[in-house]
Amino acid sequence: MINDSHRKTITFISRTPPYGSDRAQLCLDTALAAAVFDQEINYVFHSDGVLQLLNKQNADAIDCKTLGNIAETLQLYGIKNAFVDQGSLQQRDIQEGDLATGVQSIDVEGLTEIIDKSHTVFNL
Repeated sequence: MINDSHRKTITFISRTPPYGSDRAQLCLDTALAAAVFDQEINYVFHSDGVLQLLNKQNADAIDCKTLGNIAETLQLYGIKNAFVDQGSLQQRDIQEGDLATGVQSIDVEGLTEIIDKSHTVFNL
């Protein structure tokens, strides 16, 4: 166990859609690895990253691995601070009911506060 004085807050901002590149998977994998080392992790879905949260995804038709229930994966690794940007949802006309459960909706002020309180921010 890491001493609390060595525990850092790391925020991951996932901005890319779930398919078309490996950036979404890279962001997820990096956050999961950091969580294993008992760091405080924030995971934010922003811009096209909100598309990763849509229910009932199936990437078989494009011969890709489906990311699956990403919110459930985050919780499995002890990442309790998962957020989705309200503005990004509104820009894409996505309702919160269309998303996987387990994420909190935040506005721009909430996002700014999360970033300001973080020791490190990865923007993928």
